[in-house]
Amino acid sequence: MVKKLQKLSADKKKSNAQLSSTVKDSAQQIWLAGLGAFSKAQEEGGKVFEALVKEGLTIQRKTQAVAEEKITEATSRVTTMASDIGSKAQGQWDKLENIFEDRVAKALAKLGVPSARDLEALSARVDALAKGSKAAPAKAAAKAAAKPVAKAPAKKAAAKKAAPAKAAAKPAAKATAKKAVAKKTATRAAADAATSTPSAS
Repeated sequence: MVKKLQKLSADKKKSNAQLSSTVKDSAQQIWLAGLGAFSKAQEEGGKVFEALVKEGLTIQRKTQAVAEEKITEATSRVTTMASDIGSKAQGQWDKLENIFEDRVAKALAKLGVPSARDLEALSARVDALAKGSKAAPAKAAAKAAAKPVAKAPAKKAAAKKAAPAKAAAKPAAKATAKKAVAKKTATRAAADAATSTPSAS
């Protein structure tokens, strides 16, 4: 029995040594596997990192492009709205200005203030009368110089011809009446001149 116990204890020592060497070998392999994994992670980690950076750049560019497109779209919408509002406002101002001008014109008409058209028409009439009055006295003076002996009605006609020149300076309301008088006097003077010519010869 002692031999059996010694044999068993020797077997236990062998198995303990074997177990210990197996544990050492396993620990060594685990350690080497860890070092290999760490080395692999370092090598591929740099590549993975670079790949992630590239992917991040492409996503950022796409995002910026979409954002710029949206900003451009929003800007064009705002610009269009602003121009529409501006044109509507301009139209309203034009309407308001026309209404104001109409009301002022009505108020001035009620007060008897002549409009620009009335003043232009009056100016044209005055110019026409002035031209007519300058021509009439010149003709009368020429006839008077040609005929030294003139009747008294002819002198009155010449005096009446000078009246239209004075009428041009008076207001427009009296101008038309004086124009009619001037025509009548010119007609009378011409008739008088025609009747005085045969008697002088």
